[in-house]
Amino acid sequence: MSHIREVSRRRLLGAAAAGLLASPSPAATPTGGLKVAIFSKHLLFLQGGALAKEAAEIGVDGIDLAVRKGGHVEPSRVAQDLPKLAGIIRGHGLEVPMLTTDIVDADSPHAEEVLRAMHELGIRYYRWGGFKYDYSKPLAPQLEALKPRVAKLAQLNKTFEATAMYHTHSGVGVVGAPIWDLHIILKDFDPTAVAVNYDIGHATIEGGFGGWVDSFHILGPHLRGIAVKDCMWEKGANGKWKSEFVPLGKGMVRFPEFFDMVKRSGFNGPLQIHFEYPLGGANDGKAKLTIPEDKVYAAMKSDLGQLRSYLKEARL
Repeated sequence: MSHIREVSRRRLLGAAAAGLLASPSPAATPTGGLKVAIFSKHLLFLQGGALAKEAAEIGVDGIDLAVRKGGHVEPSRVAQDLPKLAGIIRGHGLEVPMLTTDIVDADSPHAEEVLRAMHELGIRYYRWGGFKYDYSKPLAPQLEALKPRVAKLAQLNKTFEATAMYHTHSGVGVVGAPIWDLHIILKDFDPTAVAVNYDIGHATIEGGFGGWVDSFHILGPHLRGIAVKDCMWEKGANGKWKSEFVPLGKGMVRFPEFFDMVKRSGFNGPLQIHFEYPLGGANDGKAKLTIPEDKVYAAMKSDLGQLRSYLKEARL
């Protein structure tokens, strides 16, 4: 640990001189209101200063930066490119409260380089995940078998003073879709090292009536991040039901009830807004859009305004 701190001390001084250090994270220092970060996947058609400028004009407080293959920063170049981009973003008055990564466990490619770069820039949180079930075998032993991998990642996170937040998706064979399985895996680990990024849209898809309520409560101190999107179930032309994402307030997510629960939980971590409904390719992280950029920005501003109204109502 001492060698990490010594290297970091020298690089932190250099970063501070360049104006790159983050202000304290919103999870560490309550500000009287939750700050909203946009997931940079939805702005992949913008780079560098254009990314920061448009994010600021949309009105968010920060950027959840995709540091993964095909993202704004390639993991293999994190040491060179993350400090530059973080500096540009912060120069536009925005925060970089977290990263979204390809990290599944401590042995994932470039995991240590990403965590080291985060540490040197004062970024505490990152998104991880990607465990899958093998339905040819019993599930409970599979959850137990994941714990040594989580333990190894937790130790690496402690070295770099990082918190990994497992992102909850919906779907068949996806560890974390029920969310209770994450409780089983993580309950004996320090939540400052390994935790959960709770996606209310995916949680509603998996448990639209009461399941999302229970899954939210079971996380307890392991709730460290929240991703916001809306969704609904629709019957396709083939007669089969499927889940679809929609603009905020147009779907099934019970946002007033949800944010009241968030308020009572004392949550104060990274809050991210996502745009997964059809949006000219921005929803899928495309580098080229099929609709004018101003229509994309207008939709994003509309959703952000709706989110802020929910937060204001909940006094968050």
